[in-house]
Amino acid sequence: MAHEVRDVAPGLWIWRREHPDWSPDADWEPLVTSTCVESRGEVAVLDALAPPEDATDVWERLDARPPTLAVVLKPDHVRDVDLFVLRYAARAFGPYLFWPHDVPETELEGIDPGDELPGGLVALYDGRGRNETPLWLPEQRALVFADALTAPGGELRVWATPWHEERALPALRALLHLPFELVIVAHGEPVHDRADYERALERPPWGG
Repeated sequence: MAHEVRDVAPGLWIWRREHPDWSPDADWEPLVTSTCVESRGEVAVLDALAPPEDATDVWERLDARPPTLAVVLKPDHVRDVDLFVLRYAARAFGPYLFWPHDVPETELEGIDPGDELPGGLVALYDGRGRNETPLWLPEQRALVFADALTAPGGELRVWATPWHEERALPALRALLHLPFELVIVAHGEPVHDRADYERALERPPWGG
């Protein structure tokens, strides 16, 4: 199965692979993004979907700098957190609640907006009511989202919710106080800059 590896900034890289549950009627593209960040002596994988077995370039890179944290940003992004915990003895963090058909075997340490994780990673509030906690990576000046934003066809957009105007947009605009320069999203083109983010807040939301 095809995969891609991309360096984003010092101590920050991503890999992309096709999601095994993707189907042509999905409102997201088949390739999804996993993020790895090094910060203050910790190595964290975020919403990590294990690379294919033959993706030796990814596995060798992970093995060389083993993850100490595995973080789930959203209840339906459990992905392969159990595998990373088992392989690397990483501490696992994520939501307090999961969908009944997708509960990790690992007992995750719960995170709320405002919490600071090891390595100085900070959980954020996205206002969308889907229990997502995007992360602020201060060393890399980057925001990492699960589904709050998406980039179908390469254009960054806010993923629609019924409370887009009254909750989501105010919360996402509040993040502009952070001095971020990069934005990483799980679906579509993964890497964007601050100007892309500002434009996304003015565009119609994606889907519904």
